[in-house]
Amino acid sequence: MDGSADFNPKIGTSVNVGPAIHRIIAPNPSAMTFRGTNTYLVGTRDLAVIDPGPPDEAHLDAILSSLQGHQRISHIIVTHSHIDHSPLAMVLAQFTGAKVHGFGASKSGRAEIMSTLADLGGGEGIDETFMPDVVVPHLGEIKGTDWSLRALHTPGHMGNHLCFELDLDGTFTGHVFSGDHVMGWASSMVSPPDGHLTDFMSSLLLMKSRTGHMTYHPGHGAPIEDPIERVSNLIAHRKSREHQIVAALENGAASPAKLAEQIYTDVDPRLLPAATRNVLAHLIDLSTRELVSPKGAIAEDTQFRLV
Repeated sequence: MDGSADFNPKIGTSVNVGPAIHRIIAPNPSAMTFRGTNTYLVGTRDLAVIDPGPPDEAHLDAILSSLQGHQRISHIIVTHSHIDHSPLAMVLAQFTGAKVHGFGASKSGRAEIMSTLADLGGGEGIDETFMPDVVVPHLGEIKGTDWSLRALHTPGHMGNHLCFELDLDGTFTGHVFSGDHVMGWASSMVSPPDGHLTDFMSSLLLMKSRTGHMTYHPGHGAPIEDPIERVSNLIAHRKSREHQIVAALENGAASPAKLAEQIYTDVDPRLLPAATRNVLAHLIDLSTRELVSPKGAIAEDTQFRLV
C-alpha cells in the first residue's frame, strides 16, 4: 500500500513524486512526524506550496532554492494548523507575496462538544497565530495557471483539516494530498479537544466515497498507492480499538491512561501518552453515543464505565 518501511529520503531535496508534484521533507523527524513534514510543490510555472512546515530557515531555503528560473510561488496552502505544518506559511508569504489558503483559524471546524472540553490540554501543538488570507470551504477550488485543487473538509485529526484533489488542465489526476488525515506509516493521532473521533470517522467515510482516488500524498511518510484500501483499514482499525475499550471496561471502570496501558501493549513506551489521547477520543465518542459514562467531568484521569 505504501513504502513506509523503505522510506528514508534525503532531507531538504526536491523529488518528483507525481504529475507536476515535487516533495521536500522538512528537518523535523520525530516519533510523531516520522521522517519529517512533507512539503509539496504543485505545478510547472506558477506553483502551490502545500504545508510549508515548521519555522525552519533551512527548510525555507530548500523550498525557495528548488524553484527553476521560470517558476514562482503563487499560492501557499495549509492542510491544517499544527505546528509541524503551518508556521512557515507566514514567512514564505513575506518572501513570495503569495496568499495563504486554509479552512480557517486553528479553532475553525472544531466540534461543539470539543469547545466545552477546551481545557483538556494535551494536543499536538497548535499554531495559535494561523489565519489564512483566503478561507477555503468544503469543495472550494484553488486555481493556478495549469492546476486546480479541490478542497475536502476532513475534520477529526483537527477541526480545520483539509485534503485536496489535484486537477491538471481541467482533468482529475487521481492524486490527493491527504495531510495527516490518512497516512501509511501510522494511523492519525486524534487528540481532544483538537481532534474529534466522531468527525474523524465521518471524514474517512467521505474519503472512501470519493471516486477516482489513485494515490494519496500524506503529510508524513511515503505515497499511498491503494488509498481506498488504506481508508477501509483505518476504519476497521478504529472499530477494533473501540471493541477493545468496551471489552476492557467490562472488567470495571478505568481511566484513559489505564486503558491505554492494557490495550497498547506493543507500542514504544514514548508513544503511550499519544495512545492515551486516542483512547480518550474513543471514550468521548462512546459517551456521546451513550455507550459509556464518565464519573464526573471529562479529563485524562476521569474514570469511565459502561452504561
